[in-house]
Amino acid sequence: MGIYPPSLGRLVEQFGKLPGIGRKSAERLALHVLKSSKGLAEELAQSLLEVKEKIGFCSICFSLTDKDPCPICTDQRRANGSICVVEGPGDQLAIEKSGAFKGRYHILHGVLSPLDGIGVEDLRIAELMSRLRNENIKEVILAINPSVEGESTVSYLTDLLKGKDVTVTRIALGIPLGGDLKYIDSMTLKRSLENRSSCAP
Repeated sequence: MGIYPPSLGRLVEQFGKLPGIGRKSAERLALHVLKSSKGLAEELAQSLLEVKEKIGFCSICFSLTDKDPCPICTDQRRANGSICVVEGPGDQLAIEKSGAFKGRYHILHGVLSPLDGIGVEDLRIAELMSRLRNENIKEVILAINPSVEGESTVSYLTDLLKGKDVTVTRIALGIPLGGDLKYIDSMTLKRSLENRSSCAP
């Protein structure tokens, strides 16, 4: 028998199913909801339902959206010939928050991982190639996470895009701002040295 009343125990259990939420965090969240006003619980429940009912994928870039096509794909100011290819919606959000990119996106929804059974047909690669044929794309920026699977995906896409009338670039990988060299892993240091740039004005 649980230490909580059944309804509270179920709430703890549901919070515990979320990624990165352990038992103690789930208990904290459930107790916070319990102590808060009924309005908070109603708004939380409504928000959860709305997300499931209204959010889908953009039919062009496969970003999360409640309008199809998404606002980025319909913004003509962003039709500048650059398309940034990312692994997932969270990566797109991170780039958008930086304010550094003003083109359009293409979300793969994963990376190649044969051990996990994820192949080319499981990603939005065919749709990317279709966009290159149908849109005036001049540059493809690969902003894929530098994992083993990410590296193989970058390699595959680079080979696939060879001979196409587009410039293929990749975001720089290296030492983070404020990083301390003695705590940086050797692969990141290797990348940083290989991708070093000139200090000349």
